[in-house]
This record gives sequence, C-alpha cells and structure tokens, in this order.
Amino acid sequence: MFARLMPHEGRFFEFFSEHATLIFQGATELEAMMRDASQSETRSRNIKTIENKADTVTHQTIQLLHHTFVTPIDRDQIHMLITRMDDILDLMEDVSQSVFLYDLRLIPDEAMRLAQICVTCAERVKAAVDLLGNMGNADKIMKICMEIDRYETDADRVLRSALAKLFRQETDTRELIKLKGIYESLEAVTDRCEDVANIVEGIVLENA
Repeated sequence: MFARLMPHEGRFFEFFSEHATLIFQGATELEAMMRDASQSETRSRNIKTIENKADTVTHQTIQLLHHTFVTPIDRDQIHMLITRMDDILDLMEDVSQSVFLYDLRLIPDEAMRLAQICVTCAERVKAAVDLLGNMGNADKIMKICMEIDRYETDADRVLRSALAKLFRQETDTRELIKLKGIYESLEAVTDRCEDVANIVEGIVLENA
C-alpha cells in the first residue's frame, strides 16, 4: 500500500533524451569551431550555454531520482548514465575553452577529423538514448552501441596518427603542447561516448 502511494517512474527517459540533444548540439558547435577558428569566442560561449543547460537537466534527473520510489530501471544505472552523459559536454567545453584561450588560428586537419567523429558519436548517443524508453528497441540500441565503439576506435587511430605527425613536424614546443592537449581532449570525448554506450548496453541486457 505504501509503495503505491509513492512517486514512480518519473520523466527519466525524457531527461535522458533532452540531455542527449544538448550533447549533439555541443558537438555540432565544436565541429563548427574547428572549421572556423575565428569564431572560437562565439562557439565557446555557445558551448558553455549548452553545457549549463545540460547541468540543469542532470540536476533535475538526480533530484527526481531522490524523490522517486519506483524507478523504470536500476537507480544506479540512472545516476551513472546521466552523469556520464554530462561528462561528454564537460569535455567539449574544455576543448572549446582551450581553443579560445590558446588563440589557435590554424586548426590541423586531424583536429577537424576528430571533431567530426565527435559529432557522429554524439548523434549515435542521441539515437540510442531516444530508443531507451522502449525495450522493444533492444536490437536497434545494441547495434547503435556497437557503432559508437567502432567510431571510438577510429578516433584512437586518428589520435595516434596526429600525435606521431605532431612530434615529427612541430618545432615550436608551445604549439606542440597546445595541440597535443586539444587532440587528446577531442579523443576523450569519444571515450566518454563509448562509456555511455556501455552503460546503455548494460541497461538493455538487464531489462530487455
């Protein structure tokens, strides 16, 4: 009787989708920054705004979790998923702030390629999360998660190639340090996307 009177379910899947949309928006802004570094101040400001909105969604999700007696999936999985999703945008903001503060004007092709992979991973994260509310979508979700894993592997390869080229060709130590940090942070975005995919896979395996 007591359990029936308590809040249940909640808007968790709506919050997940809302956050995933913001991740995709952030990735799109980041890729645009890499295409035109002269817009770095505007793009970094836009990403900060998006990241603040995502923080709000994360806070709302955790607050709802604390006030919901019966949750649609495991409580720890809800908390882990929304916080790992938030990590993605935190890293995007770090990259955008670095590009702006370092005053980078010439963005190497490798950074552009990594930013493009970030967009693809973000789009796939959104696709998977949008389907998560219906376990009838289990096969589709698992396929998308496998795609994210492959894109993260692509990003690893681009990073290794970029670093090898950087250490061979860049003679300015300051530029080397700046670009190394940018490359590694961009690749880390895809790592966090893979983390989210792994969590989503776990949710599907336990609930489908």
